[in-house]
Amino acid sequence: MLETLTSPPPSDSTAPHETAPRPRAARAAWVRLGVLLVIFAALAGSLLLWSPTALLDGGLPAGLPGYWLAPVFVAVYAVGTVAFFPRPALNAAAGLLLGVQQGTVLAVLGTTIGAGMAFGLARWLGRDALRPHLRGRLVLALDRRFTEQGFRSVFLLRLLPGLPFQAGNLGAAFSGVPFLPFIVATALGVTPLTAVYVTAAATSREPGSAGFLLSAGVIVLLFLVSGVAAVRGALRRRRAAAG
Repeated sequence: MLETLTSPPPSDSTAPHETAPRPRAARAAWVRLGVLLVIFAALAGSLLLWSPTALLDGGLPAGLPGYWLAPVFVAVYAVGTVAFFPRPALNAAAGLLLGVQQGTVLAVLGTTIGAGMAFGLARWLGRDALRPHLRGRLVLALDRRFTEQGFRSVFLLRLLPGLPFQAGNLGAAFSGVPFLPFIVATALGVTPLTAVYVTAAATSREPGSAGFLLSAGVIVLLFLVSGVAAVRGALRRRRAAAG
C-alpha cells in the first residue's frame, strides 16, 4: 500500500513519441512519392531529347570496342523501359541490330533490369504513401492476389501482350510481392513474347520466310487471346457487380 502511494504515477511521456512520428512519417512518404513522380516525369520527358531505338539503330560509335555492345544495349534498353518507351520498338531494335539469339537474350536482360529499377524506385519511394489509400473491391482483390500469389500473378501478367509494362511494375511494387519472385517471374514471363518480337524484326527483311510468318502469326494470335481474356474478365466483373 505504502509502495503504491509513494511510487510516482506512470509517465505518459512515451505516448507523444508513439503518435508524433506518424504525421512526420506520412509527410515523408508523400515527399518520397513526389520525388518518384519527378523521376518518372524526367525520364519520360527525356525522350523528347533522345530516342532509345535511334541510339540503338545507330550502332556503336566509331572506335568503341565491340565488347561494349552488350552492356550499352542493355543499359539503353533498361532506361528506355523505365522511361515508358514501348518495349515492342526496343525488341524490334534488338532483332535488327543483334539478330534472333543475341537480341532475345539481351532484350530479356534489359527488360528485367528495367523492371527491377522501376519496381525498386516505386517500392522505396511510393509504396508507403499510396498503399494506405487502396480502395475499391477490384483494387483490393488485385492487391491481395499480387501479395498472396506474387510469382504466378507477375508471370501471367508478363505473358499477355498489350498490357502496359510499366503499370505492371508499379502495381507489383505497391503490393506485397517480394523483389526476387517479381524479378524471376518477369524474366521468365517476358521471354516468349520478347523472342517473338525479336524474331519478327530480325526476319523482317525476308517477309516470306518461315521465321517471319511464324512470329507474326504468334503475335496476332496472342493479341486475340488477350482481347478475348479482357472481354471475359470485364463480363465477369459486370455480372459480379450486378449480382
